[in-house]
This record gives sequence, structure tokens and C-alpha cells, in this order.
Amino acid sequence: MAWNQPGNGGDKNRDPWKNQGGRDQGPPDLDEALKNLLGKLGLGGKGGGNGSGKSQGGGNLPAKGIGIGVVLALVVWFISGFYTVNEAERGVVLRFGAYHTEVTSGLHWKPTFVDSVTNVDVNNVSSQQTSGFMLTEDENVVRVELGVQYRVINARGYLYNVEDPDSSLSQITDSALRYVIGHNTMDNILTVGREQIRSQTREIVERLVERYNLGLQIVDVNFLPARPPEQVRDAFDDAIAAQEDQERFIREAEAYAREIEPTARGRVRRLQQESQAYKEQMVLRAQGEVARFRELLPQYQANPETTRQRIYLETLQDIYRNNSKIMVDVEGSNNMLYLPLDKIMERQRTAPILPTGQSQDGQATGTSRVVQPDSGRGTTNRSSGGRGGR
Repeated sequence: MAWNQPGNGGDKNRDPWKNQGGRDQGPPDLDEALKNLLGKLGLGGKGGGNGSGKSQGGGNLPAKGIGIGVVLALVVWFISGFYTVNEAERGVVLRFGAYHTEVTSGLHWKPTFVDSVTNVDVNNVSSQQTSGFMLTEDENVVRVELGVQYRVINARGYLYNVEDPDSSLSQITDSALRYVIGHNTMDNILTVGREQIRSQTREIVERLVERYNLGLQIVDVNFLPARPPEQVRDAFDDAIAAQEDQERFIREAEAYAREIEPTARGRVRRLQQESQAYKEQMVLRAQGEVARFRELLPQYQANPETTRQRIYLETLQDIYRNNSKIMVDVEGSNNMLYLPLDKIMERQRTAPILPTGQSQDGQATGTSRVVQPDSGRGTTNRSSGGRGGR
């Protein structure tokens, strides 16, 4: 049964807040407890050497409020010092307004009102574009557009070396582009010189960015097709088409040359080899003829008539050996007899082999022979079963 439950006789001696230690004691005073805590922290309140457990007068209430405020301020100050740097960022820490260090991504702590942190995106690629009418080397006006892609590689240089690095990069790009356009002709800008202009502009921009230490890196430079003013656009389009046709014809001619050149070189080498072989053949043949005549010379000197006749017969033999047609001049007549030996030999090669005494049509026949001309009479074909003829 509780000490203060009705029917308990009103026994107030059972109050847990009284009669503790032989004296009447009420509930604990929160202000007294906080004052003791502040006193231990050295922030005022009840001191350890006071010797009395009693609270001081109402004059200590301002000191209690100040202590509570200081503790809360310290807690808030400590909590406010935590900050986060994202994965694609770098944090630049300033201590009392001067550069202190750089921090990577993650959770960090800084003393508030002492350090300040600025996060810079160093991963994503940014872009900007420059365009306008510009004067060429040959005093023509052309509209050009150039896009630049870049990213931050030095957070400190990007924030504090120049006032506005993005604006500075735009001015650098515009200046470099105007310089390059001013040193190129209109035809070169509109046709074949676009890649050269892009590379020259990028080289100048990178050099100036490094000189000013903007903390940027040029990723790519895109030179968009240049356009002449609208008033003369049709004429420039015709000129560009003509130049493109010229380049196409040149490429086709070069391709044809590359195709024909190996064949021509092979033909030249073949003719050279054939000429060299013919030369060697003629030299060897001449040397053989010289050697043969040197061998015939003693024989000719010993018996000229016989040697001359033998050379004549050998020459005729060589001539007839290489000729399949023979013309026979019949002595004492104006007629010329033609012997088609090539046809006869071809017919003999293609004719089937028959038994002796049988012709191709199955009739018996004799053996034919060719008789040489006989003193004014023509060639006679005689057979055992037929009549002779002139």
C-alpha cells in the first residue's frame, strides 16, 4: 500500500522525501543541480569549497542563465562545424580568409567562424560557345561558331587566381578565334581548313589558360561550319560545291593512279626481262654462229665448192623444216604447183586407222604415192585400181 494512500492513517513519516538522514528534505532542486554542474565546469554556481549544501540567494540566477547559454552555444557551434563534400567535388578551406588546404569528398569538420569551405565541381564537363561575324585575311566577313568543353582541375586556381574564370575563358576563346580567322582566307575557312583552324584555336586557348593559371583543362574544341553573310550565301555555296567537286575528282584520279600504277610497273618489269632474255639469246646465237663459221673456215679453205654446196643444202633443209607449205615450179611450164602438206598431215592425224586395202567408204583401194615432176609433165597420182591423170 502506498505511503500516501487513503486509509493509511495519514502517516506522513513514510514520505520518501522526508526523514532522510534524520532531517526533513524536500524534492531535489533542478536549479541547485545545474548550479553544481556549472560550478564543476568552472562556469560559476556552487563551488566545491563552500562547505554548505544550501543554495545561494536569487542573485545567482543570471549566472545560471549565462552558463546554460554558453553550453548551448558550444553545442551548436560544434554541431555546425560538420559539412559534406560530394563525390565529384573538392572543398577549398579558408582559415580567417586565407587559403588553408583542400579536402576530398566525404564528411569533415571545421571550426565555425574560423574556417570557411567552398565546394568546387571538378568532375563534370562544362561548355560554352563563342560566335560572331569576323574579318578574314582576304577582307571577307564570315560568321563562325566555336564551342569549348572544359573542366576544373585546380580548385584553388579556379576560385582565387582570377575574379571570374568562366568569363575569362570566354574572352580568351573569342580572342583566339578572331586571331586565327584573321590569318586565314575565306575559302580555307569554308572548305578544307576547318580542322586546321580548330587545332590552332585550341592550341592558343590552352596556352593562355595555362599562362593565367585559371585551373581549367580544355577537353575539346568544336569548330562549327562557318557561314557567309546571307546576301552572298548563294555565290559562296556555288564556290564551295565547285571546290568539293575538284577535291572529289582529284581523289578519283589518285585512286585510278594507284590502281593502274602496279599494272604498269609489272608490265615494265616484264618487258625489261623479255628484253634482257632476247639480248642474251641474240648474243649467244651470234657467238654460236661465229664459232660455227670458225670451224667451217678450214673446211672451206680446203674444199670451197663442196663446203658451199653443203651449206646451201643445210640452209634449205632448215627453211623447209619450219614451213608447211611448198611451192613447186614445174620445169618448162608457167604453172606453179602447190602441195598443201599441212592439210595432208592434219588429215592423216585425224583419220581413223583402217585395214590395209580398204578405204573409208568400205571399198578396196590401192596405195597412193606422189611422183615427182618428170621433164615437163605435171605431178601424177597413180593407184593400182584407177587411171592416172596429169
